[in-house]
Amino acid sequence: MTVPAPRSTRPQRPQPAGAPADDLQAFGYGQHLRRSVGPFASFAAGFSFVSILTTVFQLFGLGFSFGGAGFFWTWPTVFAGQLLVALCFAELAARYPISGSIFQWSSRLAGTDFGWFTGWVMVVGQVLTVATAAIALQAVLPTIWTGFQLVGGPGADSSPTSTTGAQNAVLLGIALLVLTTLVNVVGVRLMAVVTSVGVAIEIAGVVAAVVALLLLAERGPAVVATTTGAGEGDYTYLWLASSLMAAYVMVGFDSAGELAEETRDPRATTPRTIVRALVLSGVGGMLLLLGGLVAAPSLTDGSLAEQGLAHVLLSRLGDVPGRILLVSVVAAVVVCTLAVQTAGSRMLYSMARERAVPFSGVLGRVSPRTGSPVGASVVVGAGAALALAVNWHQSAVFTALASLCIAMIYLAYLGVTVPLLVHRVRHRGLAGGVDEHGRPLFSLGRWGVAVNAVAVAYQVAMVVNLAWPRAEVYDLTGGTWWLRHSAVLFIAGTLAVGALVHRRNRVRHGGAIVLGALQVAPRSPEPVEESA
Repeated sequence: MTVPAPRSTRPQRPQPAGAPADDLQAFGYGQHLRRSVGPFASFAAGFSFVSILTTVFQLFGLGFSFGGAGFFWTWPTVFAGQLLVALCFAELAARYPISGSIFQWSSRLAGTDFGWFTGWVMVVGQVLTVATAAIALQAVLPTIWTGFQLVGGPGADSSPTSTTGAQNAVLLGIALLVLTTLVNVVGVRLMAVVTSVGVAIEIAGVVAAVVALLLLAERGPAVVATTTGAGEGDYTYLWLASSLMAAYVMVGFDSAGELAEETRDPRATTPRTIVRALVLSGVGGMLLLLGGLVAAPSLTDGSLAEQGLAHVLLSRLGDVPGRILLVSVVAAVVVCTLAVQTAGSRMLYSMARERAVPFSGVLGRVSPRTGSPVGASVVVGAGAALALAVNWHQSAVFTALASLCIAMIYLAYLGVTVPLLVHRVRHRGLAGGVDEHGRPLFSLGRWGVAVNAVAVAYQVAMVVNLAWPRAEVYDLTGGTWWLRHSAVLFIAGTLAVGALVHRRNRVRHGGAIVLGALQVAPRSPEPVEESA
């Protein structure tokens, strides 16, 4: 038997500044999810979504194949832009500690119609990201032991973009999705334990890999000032294409906000863990990139672009030590997939309890036995499995899938930062207040407008860069027009389907979703019905 979370069908009183974080009734919700996530587990949720061991190992070759050694500088560039976004999110997390953060924040800033589309895009992006994270097993397991190459046998091509590699990636990925779905169904406490242990292993693996690579350097760090190993053509174009690798990695730091209703003292904890997850990921990833470039046996023989960091570790450390270190990458892939699926299920649950998606009666329920949204967890896992299955007969979809999911997430982030910027200008900032410990809520103060404006400019530029129809990214077949333009086509299709779903829900449930009013000043405004 499950307990449905209540939907706010009429205006709710606004949350007063400084109110207890677990007083969800002020937002129109009951406390059905269990508050069992501590500060480290909250940090781990964001850090494991970013998961530098998973994505840097998975995508290092992609970035290097475009920009050569100089692609290193795309990392600090993307990190700086995403840090501005994270600071904006941290302010909102302190004031609205509610599951489904992107949907909730966007709705309270721009109205529930606009917020619904933001949440819809984010859910689809998260489902695709779960699939992409699960694919990463293929980049590691056959390298550790060829017996993991089930399709075609140990001697078959294990590259995810080959036919045998792509099909094997589907099998390994679906097996992982079954595991992560079971963990999510069992409950947030098990999820928090698994994620925390996995993140501890990942951090240890990052430190060990960085130290080993830097100690075994073949060349000095000045190599990052060169374009050695870059592809042919205009280097500006190549460098922008290589920045996709960093853009793929540094997303998901907002996952701590998705778990706000399950986090103890979320007003104090969540803003800091959002920023810390990104900062630690940014520093660790930069050192991993530097270590790989200085320790690679060669920058020009093609092996670095084709096999990435796994090749560097095995070449420099030797077979056994290298494989042992790659085990930590496997742990990172597992907890990354788990964290992304958890975040997606909370987003879907948050929308479903507002009756904003089909089958909301099932998706918006929390099991009283496990304290988890079982239906939402299963749907996100099943959706990711379907996205994985596309790779079975079309191996070229792999890189397109990776690009699509990140473009969707960047677009959803814009659905928060743009309305937030408008709100700052109109209302001179966000409301103040105190956290659970009596300290002032996280705030950018007078720097809010400037930080927000630059964050929006960066995000717009990156969305264009991500969706640009590069044949080298979206169409590895060299002649499939719909693959080359798949980003724009998929985003347009997602919005079109979303419009039909949203219209159906409005008609069926009697109008727009109603949420508690947004605080726009230290004084509390009157509750209003929100719509775009």
